[in-house]
Amino acid sequence: MTTNITAVPNEVTKVAYQSQAANGLAIVRVTIGAMLVWVFFENLGKGLYTPAGYAGLINDYIKHSHSPAVWKAVMGLAASHAAMAAPMQALTEISLGVLLVIGLLTRPAAFVAFLYLGSLWVSEWGTSWIWELLVPVLASLALAVGRAGRAWGVDAWLAERRPSSPWWCFEPRPSASVGHHSYAQRSVGHQPCSRRSPRRPRHRGTGGRQQLN
Repeated sequence: MTTNITAVPNEVTKVAYQSQAANGLAIVRVTIGAMLVWVFFENLGKGLYTPAGYAGLINDYIKHSHSPAVWKAVMGLAASHAAMAAPMQALTEISLGVLLVIGLLTRPAAFVAFLYLGSLWVSEWGTSWIWELLVPVLASLALAVGRAGRAWGVDAWLAERRPSSPWWCFEPRPSASVGHHSYAQRSVGHQPCSRRSPRRPRHRGTGGRQQLN
């Protein structure tokens, strides 16, 4: 059984485009991760992870931002428990930054970064340019949707061992093999998400023995 020869170049071109897209997402991923690591050390140097420094910053947001009253109440609760909230924010920022830089658990890390940066965007509403944090917020969401760990990331290495995991699942990467005057397509690299290899049917022979076709 033969297939159309033109399908092979189309599949090869598709794989090339997917590789380029993966590299583009990886650049965004490393950038967002590096930004979070930078912010962590900058805030650490400013003393914003101490109870007094954290409470002072949050109270300043409450006083000057245009955040909704409900969100200001949440910020007030965080400021009153600064001894616990400050180290939690520090741990969140450095953990998300490192995970995104190395491309480990990229999808959940990027989604948490989307929620975290979104909360900061609401907290700073009216005190800075609206797009200053909105761009990283939407970029983090794109990283979660696009599975940005498949290039330059630890997730790509893990996917080769457990390709069906939803944390780093990948689309199949088709390739072509040349037969006798025909092209046969086969899947190489990462397998599709949540898809297992089909098993060959078994038939029971005489004497209760199972034989494979």
